Amino acid sequence: MSHAIRMHTTGGPEVLQWEEVEVGAAGDNEVLLRQTAVGLNFIDTYHRSGLYPVGDLPSGLGVEGAGVIEEVGSGVTDLSVGDRVAYAGGPIGAYSERRVLPAERLVKVPAGVEDATAAAMMLKGLTTHYLVRRCYEVGRADTILVHAAAGGVGLMLCQWAKSLGATVIGTVGTPEKAALAGAHGCDHPILYRDEDFVARVRELTDGVGVPVVYDSVGKDTFDGSLDCLRPLGLMVTFGQSSGSVPPFPVHELTPRGSLFLTRPTLASYTATREQLLANAAQLFEVVSSGAVKIEVNQTHPLRDAAQAHRDLESRRTTGATVLLP
Repeated sequence: MSHAIRMHTTGGPEVLQWEEVEVGAAGDNEVLLRQTAVGLNFIDTYHRSGLYPVGDLPSGLGVEGAGVIEEVGSGVTDLSVGDRVAYAGGPIGAYSERRVLPAERLVKVPAGVEDATAAAMMLKGLTTHYLVRRCYEVGRADTILVHAAAGGVGLMLCQWAKSLGATVIGTVGTPEKAALAGAHGCDHPILYRDEDFVARVRELTDGVGVPVVYDSVGKDTFDGSLDCLRPLGLMVTFGQSSGSVPPFPVHELTPRGSLFLTRPTLASYTATREQLLANAAQLFEVVSSGAVKIEVNQTHPLRDAAQAHRDLESRRTTGATVLLP
């Protein structure tokens, strides 16, 4: 028998249970994957709490992992037994030792990229890709604002944007996180508890504002983020670690300078296998070149997923956290 983290009800970390599960054979266009590493992401806490419903319960959890293919079903032509692969974005159930997955959602992991790194980079990395290359194409002349700059996506976003020549402003909660962000491409870390980040951004941009804000914090930073934008600027809200953004009257975008607002998802930017493979190739390229370094700063046994959730929600983590089956 294999084991997995399951939840029979939504709620706090205590609902996560380590259980025996049956794993079937690979069906048509599927593979059986033995997982070697599982990525921890804030969206997992939303699924666990019920903020983002997962459907019928009991349910597994997790949307990102890496491992080795043990079996391929009929119709699978570009993957083989023994291939090292990784995935992100679902279907939900990554917190498991073995699982069956659609082959079309898996990408091969290049030699030289460790399994823990692959598990830590896929969701955050593919998210960072669409943030800096698709939602807004960051360039050399840009000064951008990144909230939670010392978090998993934040560290990757700072590095990737810096490699493109941008000037990066980032908000962080502690001096230690400011130092971490600064070491990963953030030119101007702002301690948001100690200073007004809107005033500081305006000061750093000579009153003009930034062309884009990347906001994964949500409720606590949304209004201030809008005030940091220059006319025709883009507000990218892609998370809500502080809570959901309250209902927002769209006409408020007008007096702030005809702003743009988007709430993107990875599924939209990797809707086809061709898009997934192309985006993943660019991600592996920047990681392999050293332009973006993946920081796996915490690991936990998979059976201890509840503690990993507690650490993540209390903001005691930096960079990426990986669960080891």
